[in-house]
Amino acid sequence: MERTEIADLGEFGLIHHLTANNETRNASTVLSVGDDGAVIDHFGRQTVVSTDLLIEGIHFDLSYTPLKHLGYKSVIVNLSDIYAMNATPSQITVNIGFSNRFSLEALTAFYDGIYAACEQYGVDLVGGDTSSSQKGLIISVTAIGEVAPDQYVTRKGAQPNQLICVSGELGGAFLGLTLLEREKKIFAETGAQPDLENQAYIVGKLLKPEARKDIVQWFQENQIQPTAMIDVSDGLSSDIMHICKQSGTGCVLYEDKIPFNEEAREFAYKLKLDPTACALSGGEDYELLFTVDQKDFEAIRQNPYLSVIGYITPAEEGMHLITRGGNKHALVAQGWNHLR
Repeated sequence: MERTEIADLGEFGLIHHLTANNETRNASTVLSVGDDGAVIDHFGRQTVVSTDLLIEGIHFDLSYTPLKHLGYKSVIVNLSDIYAMNATPSQITVNIGFSNRFSLEALTAFYDGIYAACEQYGVDLVGGDTSSSQKGLIISVTAIGEVAPDQYVTRKGAQPNQLICVSGELGGAFLGLTLLEREKKIFAETGAQPDLENQAYIVGKLLKPEARKDIVQWFQENQIQPTAMIDVSDGLSSDIMHICKQSGTGCVLYEDKIPFNEEAREFAYKLKLDPTACALSGGEDYELLFTVDQKDFEAIRQNPYLSVIGYITPAEEGMHLITRGGNKHALVAQGWNHLR
């Protein structure tokens, strides 16, 4: 594979190369890449901003993560935060630090993933920065979104007797990570080529997640306003506890209501893992976890991509899981800790 050294281009040559075909999709993007700053006008709507830092060896492993997939995922994890505020993402900025391990071709592949996400979700890349790094790859993405005045949703609006709902299926990304880490270890020890056992679903959930744009659009079309919301990035138990702590409430979750992909469930059993534990503690599913008033139950029930998994209680009743056998256990936050 051809390799072009970054030093041959210099910083501005690199930025020009990576953004030469950048497209503008939103009327709110007044001035994009190429100046000291971008100019955005949301025409009277409120602005929502979220940012994430991804560090090689902590948040991703390049031994099994293709750079194009990494670029795509770097955008998605930020867009998911914007959707979790009941907002619509419109612009992103991307900052990267990289060592001399990375060629121009490698960074181009990374940006191919970024542009694929921008096209898929209708957002504009409006700025960023590049820098050398002594080791590894460092990625910082900031997402900017817009929402109708006072229609944004935080983590602190849940009230007792409201329903707890979640989109999609949980636990798949954790199983994908478990499989890839297993094969990485086997390859290091024996040199045997990875066997992913045709588990495209769980591998895809980890390497190419999607943000739930469809759910936020459905809320708007059906005039449903969640009372609290968060995206499932740290695991179901940790994330519902974030909502409860900020709302000053407790909760009850039902194990038999937690949505799980059947192929993933069978693979979890094969690995001798509890699917419920994968959903509660796994993280990186980027589904939307939210609360609604009971009056919205029928509408929620009609959406095949949404599940009602519990309800909010007064704070003094604590946070619990009701098992399939009817036993009651206190929820424990065992999700991903970025500082460990």
